[in-house]
Amino acid sequence: MNKTELVDKVANGAGITKVDAEAAINAFIATVGDALKEGDKVVLKGFGTFEVRERKERVGRNPQTGEAVMIPASKTPAFKASTVLKKSVND
Repeated sequence: MNKTELVDKVANGAGITKVDAEAAINAFIATVGDALKEGDKVVLKGFGTFEVRERKERVGRNPQTGEAVMIPASKTPAFKASTVLKKSVND
């Protein structure tokens, strides 16, 4: 499902216009992104948790030359599905 299809489903499910549904989805995405930038977690009970995870500096390999390359430490967004969501996917 892409964003356009998601907007259609949300609009139909909530009984709102596609314009309003798209605005709500865009606001949700922006809000989660801002929270993650600030180092906060976003927890949605029954759905999952968005958070930022720290990746340590590590040694990688250049696939063309085999030369060792240092990969710097970084932060990456992550999503952990709730037990309820996992169960609903498996039913």
